[in-house]
Amino acid sequence: MSMSDPARFNRLFAADGTCFDVAIDHGFFNEPSFLNGIEDMGAAVATIVAADPDAVQLTVGQAHHLQQIPGKQKPSLVLRTDVANIYGKSLPAHAFSQLIADPVEQALRLDAACVVVNLFLLPNQDALMHQCIANIAALKPLCARYGMPLMVEPLVMQPNERAGGYMVDGDIDKILPLVRQAVELGADIIKADPCDDLSEYHRVVQIANGVPVLVRGGGRASDEEVLARTYAVMRQGAAGIVYGRNVVQHRNPRGMTRALMAIVHEHATVEQAASLLEERA
Repeated sequence: MSMSDPARFNRLFAADGTCFDVAIDHGFFNEPSFLNGIEDMGAAVATIVAADPDAVQLTVGQAHHLQQIPGKQKPSLVLRTDVANIYGKSLPAHAFSQLIADPVEQALRLDAACVVVNLFLLPNQDALMHQCIANIAALKPLCARYGMPLMVEPLVMQPNERAGGYMVDGDIDKILPLVRQAVELGADIIKADPCDDLSEYHRVVQIANGVPVLVRGGGRASDEEVLARTYAVMRQGAAGIVYGRNVVQHRNPRGMTRALMAIVHEHATVEQAASLLEERA
């Protein structure tokens, strides 16, 4: 595991070297459907914190919901540092991924354990990809200076008009070079898409060359698919997961968090994890 700052890595990853980061940063992206389940952020964060994941991914304007909770026993903060406008069913005339000002300073002030930034690969959007690379290039020396782990999110997207929303392209031949580019740019942690054939996910882990790979969840899927996918990628060597809507939009977010934590940390089977979905206490 990369160790830009062992103290922050140790707050983010459990003793077994794995991590479940619950993403609740969707309100950053100005998409109405992303707000389902997180209209009341205080309640959403409190529900997730009660299930005790390793980390919660939030924005500068919402991090206080996590960090104002008293006591030492709470998830670590992963701070989103870029806001994009590319998640709709059609791309705007000007697609962007804008880095927030003084991102690492803001992360330090909020006591974040990690910052996260996107690396988008969209069809015919070279300028957007260039901006993402510029964002990462600007963040890396700041992260190195202050010992802040840098999570890069290399995302291969389908055309917006075909899928809209989270347009995951599971083509491993596109995922592999983008993940490697993120590593070459200095990522300490990779947050990557699942590939179409999950039995090949070890290739994504291999191409990351020792940088831990967390698998993102994407759009809503059935409980069975989410649990089975998580089990598969963990068996293929992933260091954990970053799921958002499949947790916060679930009928039982606390139960889903517990189920996924069991797979990530306790090597639970899909059936064992599914039994935790019904536990509401």
